[in-house]
Amino acid sequence: MIKWLRVMTLRQYHDNGPDFGAVRQYLLELQDRLCTALELEDGQGRFVEDAWQHSSGGGGRTRVLNSGLVFEQAGVNYSYVKGDRLPAAATVKRPELEDQRFRAVGVSLVIHPLNPYVPTTHMNVRSFAAGDEGDDTWWFGGGFDLTPYYGFREDAVHWHRNARQACLAVGEDRYPRYKQWCDDYFYLRHRGETRGIGGLFFDDLNSPDFQTCFGFLRSVGDHFLSGYLPIVARRRSMDYGARHRDWQLYRRGRYVEFNLVYDRGTLFGLQSGGRTESILMSLPPKAVWRYNYQPEPGSPEADLYDNFLGSRNWLADES
Repeated sequence: MIKWLRVMTLRQYHDNGPDFGAVRQYLLELQDRLCTALELEDGQGRFVEDAWQHSSGGGGRTRVLNSGLVFEQAGVNYSYVKGDRLPAAATVKRPELEDQRFRAVGVSLVIHPLNPYVPTTHMNVRSFAAGDEGDDTWWFGGGFDLTPYYGFREDAVHWHRNARQACLAVGEDRYPRYKQWCDDYFYLRHRGETRGIGGLFFDDLNSPDFQTCFGFLRSVGDHFLSGYLPIVARRRSMDYGARHRDWQLYRRGRYVEFNLVYDRGTLFGLQSGGRTESILMSLPPKAVWRYNYQPEPGSPEADLYDNFLGSRNWLADES
């Protein structure tokens, strides 16, 4: 796990100072672009928008696509919330910010496909500020990760190649750091397994300056579709049966477990008084649990555990 970056005050920035208006505008446009691209890929489903207001100020646009040809459920949320006290989920590593006013803006996406050969995916990009406006601390966070039900090395390599490309905006050293952080973060400790094959995860990003950090946020947001849609195109028409669907629903249970037990975004949303329906949009429409279930050794289902879950260097042959 890499060390948390030191939080720095806005007074330390001049020409490269913060522009939260630009962040909010980018995120609104990103939500539009993501929804348009996903509707085109699905071919049938359409996003329904639900605008909402936060009790302490701000609000959001929740967009959900249900029962599409490709996506059983896809949600793309934009939220801008404010409050008088930063929630505990955001101060675990920053006790000095307890009792501070805050502003948080972000876009989060979760896609649960219908075909079990198409992986579930998650993306989030966000910006925080704590303290009085004009004299507050700020940081960026986010990333994206992939949760396949059946493993394909071709897909894993493509996904991580794209993640590495997204990191070049801030330096070649970032991909291995944020890739490992993702592996460590999306880990179900009670199961002893990763949620999927990882991707990128970063938080508390505030150095060297606001514009550089904002540029990296944009790079992550802009690279999501080029990582995910080619995988969807390769797998969406593969034949599957009841066995494959059953395995997909079982593995979706792991997704639910992580989001409700560990996910900081879920905890932050609930602790900040956010809109419950929007926060829990990330959960799949259907999932199952089975007591002490183990896949048959040597089966395609067991292959997921044996060769895809866990922290692996998918780009080892390219280094």
